[in-house]
Amino acid sequence: MIKAGIVGGAGYTGGELVRVLLNHPNVELLFVQSRSQAGEFLSSLHPDLLGETDLKFVNAVSFDIDVLFLCMGHGASSEFFEKHEVPSSVKVIDLSQDFRLDNDKVYGLPELNREAIQSADFVANPGCFATAIQLALLPLAHNGALKEVHVSGVTGSTGAGVKPSDTTHFSWRDSNVSTYKAFDHQHMAEVTKSLMQYQPWFDRPINFIPYRGNFTRGILVTAYQYCEWPLEEAIQVYKEYYENHPFTWVSDQPLDVKQVVNTNKCYIHLSMHNGYLMIQSVIDNLLKGASGQAVQNMNLMFGLEETVGLKLKGSAF
Repeated sequence: MIKAGIVGGAGYTGGELVRVLLNHPNVELLFVQSRSQAGEFLSSLHPDLLGETDLKFVNAVSFDIDVLFLCMGHGASSEFFEKHEVPSSVKVIDLSQDFRLDNDKVYGLPELNREAIQSADFVANPGCFATAIQLALLPLAHNGALKEVHVSGVTGSTGAGVKPSDTTHFSWRDSNVSTYKAFDHQHMAEVTKSLMQYQPWFDRPINFIPYRGNFTRGILVTAYQYCEWPLEEAIQVYKEYYENHPFTWVSDQPLDVKQVVNTNKCYIHLSMHNGYLMIQSVIDNLLKGASGQAVQNMNLMFGLEETVGLKLKGSAF
């Protein structure tokens, strides 16, 4: 059994990670750390875990484990390593953005870096919007066909974290929609870096406008660029790229967020409009965009099939 620990289990991604690991056939979850909740049952903060586990949140961190997941806010992971010396025997998967641009760490997008992840001791898990955008664009870059691209995307409120703010509390978010960080989203640096692994001469802008949606979880991304390929060729290119990746599928049907909520899947749909190829992708921001992908990376790091423990069922209407 893989012995696992979680640092920062009080938030949405931490809670989702607990749920996945508790049901993973090859994992024993030994501790979940939270300074604010130390001594409390996990089910006191995550009520759906009542009857699933008797674990309590702890304050101290033990390194008598095989893998450590870091689910803290951005900047906190760097501080953690300043205060703790993690043994080389412990593999680390960090869900913050602190190390995503660090060339000494493996960037944990399996559809891009599967082989590197398999031999990694430290994986920087991708951001949620970054995951959806990259999966929409990677086949173009892989074929040297990426041009200036326009991207919009809408995300659920859980993407902003568990702590309420002016733009996440119910009264503001419900029956509302708004843009934020237009052309300047923090995930774009990792997106550009990944695309340039395939197309290093790419020097055009990725024009990204994100939206806050009035729903809790899920991301829908729409990207478009001029493309010389006919639609049938584009679809074949995408299907060939993802044919050996078990969670990413090209769909012939239009997409909606509910298709992937509560799963680790990404669905992609292509269409052509007056010479412009439009690519849509949908993911669950808490699973494929965070905790599910982290477990997918753990599976690869420990020589398991990517899908182990992640055959999660989608949302019902």
